[in-house]
Amino acid sequence: MKQRRVGAPYAKALFGLAKERNQTELVGRELGDVAATFKSDLDLRDFLARPWIPAIAKRTVATEVAQRSGLSTLTSDFLTLVAGRGRTDHLEAIAKKYWKLLDEDLGRVRAHIRIAVPLTDEERGLLSAKLGQALGGRQVVLTEVVDGAMLGGVIVESGSTVVDGSLEGQLERMRRRLASG
Repeated sequence: MKQRRVGAPYAKALFGLAKERNQTELVGRELGDVAATFKSDLDLRDFLARPWIPAIAKRTVATEVAQRSGLSTLTSDFLTLVAGRGRTDHLEAIAKKYWKLLDEDLGRVRAHIRIAVPLTDEERGLLSAKLGQALGGRQVVLTEVVDGAMLGGVIVESGSTVVDGSLEGQLERMRRRLASG
């Protein structure tokens, strides 16, 4: 919860600057990449989390990471600022909030789907179009998770909406109807 509260102002400020420079999608991709790098590199994360390391040293390391990653000037400057303020542990929350702001701005919605087998490109397109209609005509960005334990069907989550079209869900609903008479 604290990370979301700390991350929101940073994400809003970065989004505003990116929008002014017409770099919203580029910065979003780069921010996601940086957050993943910081999450996966334990040594880097530990170094930047140490309170006794001077802010100038943290900024120098962040600048080096940005240069090696080939980040845009805006993302590089942002990363340096966040590192100097000791907030790199909030990068994932900042990135999530940024993506939410970007999606709202572009009229997109994200949907996480759990399926038994991977979808073909045609199935993905059809599902995305149907979900777009159901979610107010907005563009849908799908994130797929293949769950080998599922018998079949699909479970869709978008925001607070969950649609259970899995075989297990259908069987459970049928069992309840039969049990209730």
